[in-house]
Amino acid sequence: MLHNSKILNITDLQNQLMPIAFVLLNAELGAESELFNQVKSLEHVKYVYVLYGAYDLVVKIEAPDSETLKKTISNQIRQLKNVRSTLTMTVIE
Repeated sequence: MLHNSKILNITDLQNQLMPIAFVLLNAELGAESELFNQVKSLEHVKYVYVLYGAYDLVVKIEAPDSETLKKTISNQIRQLKNVRSTLTMTVIE
């Protein structure tokens, strides 16, 4: 029997987490280094890694709220000249 325990549900957990997303990027051929430098300088970008495989970069973004997260991805990262395509994975817990 549980006494004086708080059981967290998913909504409680989501309210405690800062919005986080991982974005996989495909760069235009030969533009990987330039794109890496552009992305790493953006506000809310915490990590950028160069990859071998289907994608060229993976980016971790942490924002104070979901609207800022959305704008960082849609209005900043996706609008960079050398971004060919993206795949966004939003963290839920």
